Amino acid sequence: MARKYFGTDGIRGTANTDPMTAETALKVGMAAGRIFTRGAHRHTVVIGKDTRLSGYMLEPALAAGFIAMGMDVIFVGPMPTPAVAMLTRSLRADLGVMISASHNPFHDNGIKLFGPDGYKLSDETEEQIESMIEAEMQSALAESADLGRAKRLDDAEGRYIEFVKNTFPRGLRLDGLKIVVDCANGAAYKVAPAALWELGADVVTYGVEPDGFNINKYCGSTDTRTMCRMVREHGADIGIALDGDADRVLVADETGALIDGDQLMATVAESWNADGRLTGGGVVATVMSNLGLEHYIQGLGLKLVRTQVGDRYVVEHMRAHGFNVGGEQSGHIVLSEYTTTGDGLIAGLEVLSAMAQTGRPLSEVGRRFDPLPQILENVRFTGNPPLEEAAVVKAVAAGEARLANTGRILIRKSGTEPLIRVMAEGEDEALVQGVVSDIVAAIEQVSG
Repeated sequence: MARKYFGTDGIRGTANTDPMTAETALKVGMAAGRIFTRGAHRHTVVIGKDTRLSGYMLEPALAAGFIAMGMDVIFVGPMPTPAVAMLTRSLRADLGVMISASHNPFHDNGIKLFGPDGYKLSDETEEQIESMIEAEMQSALAESADLGRAKRLDDAEGRYIEFVKNTFPRGLRLDGLKIVVDCANGAAYKVAPAALWELGADVVTYGVEPDGFNINKYCGSTDTRTMCRMVREHGADIGIALDGDADRVLVADETGALIDGDQLMATVAESWNADGRLTGGGVVATVMSNLGLEHYIQGLGLKLVRTQVGDRYVVEHMRAHGFNVGGEQSGHIVLSEYTTTGDGLIAGLEVLSAMAQTGRPLSEVGRRFDPLPQILENVRFTGNPPLEEAAVVKAVAAGEARLANTGRILIRKSGTEPLIRVMAEGEDEALVQGVVSDIVAAIEQVSG
């Protein structure tokens, strides 16, 4: 079935432009409310959001849809995506909703849905909701006396902070460590600094003054330059950069050098494997992860399993095959011993625990392998994705022939933006750059 609304991570688009309108949000609330109203108990949905201006439009629209179907609404305000997933389970809610476009700029927004188990909905359930969004819902509306109610959960921040702190090894503290944390002017702007400070760290903050427009703007995991500079200027031991909804993280070592999600997965996998905690016999990553990670994991006697891009697909494979460590190069790190989705703050704490336990700097702890040269370029397009055009197919085939067995090419359409992502990696950086440039040029030519 062709999907009109849902992409790789919920529904996403430019705020107040179809499909990211109040009308669509209302219909999503009604459709999801109808599907998740099952049984005779009082039904509940948890709604969180990040700090975008448009959240004020989408939050009440969603709530109206749920209330019209007889569901009670619990507002938790600006909270990380993993916090919404956790609270959905903790409160025994029937559904969780996060209003966020993650790492996108402020003018975009999105709707992510979680089931009562705290996991993102399956493709099948999303398709079921899609089929009902444009259907006539009048007959399914609740009776006047059965309308839902709405309330705010006043201690939501405290609940999540305590949950995060409890993932840190008992008896271990962050005393003596100076941490720069960049919250991207997003959903974690209160909870991340508080959790780190309560664990004993000396915390230097950035990106903690949201105004509705500055989420992910020159800050966060998509623009780490200021965070890296602040690590050097403040003599910090580590920098932690979250994205707008705090489900992904990138870190910088004490020199201000960036460490990506692949290195973080390698660090956690090695540590957990040594402690006998790693399950599944390896790590689940995506097709975007560096070949260097694959070689390193194999060198530990483990396996690296790749899925399509999207943390939900990583999680699905982890659940089906018993893995407890997975993630994406971009910084979605999923540690299923604690969470049902990526949690940037908890992943950062895992790195900090390795530093605290070993007494070694992050430049040693967090760099487990030498990555192969990998180049990624994004090409914006209008209309249909030009991947099937003859010139593009020819350029890709030529690039594969040039790389032969020394590397690989991955080309895909973004699931959240009108972009073609062109990635290649191999042993020869100049060759890899030439291959990417030729493919990008072909895409630009046919897409105008």
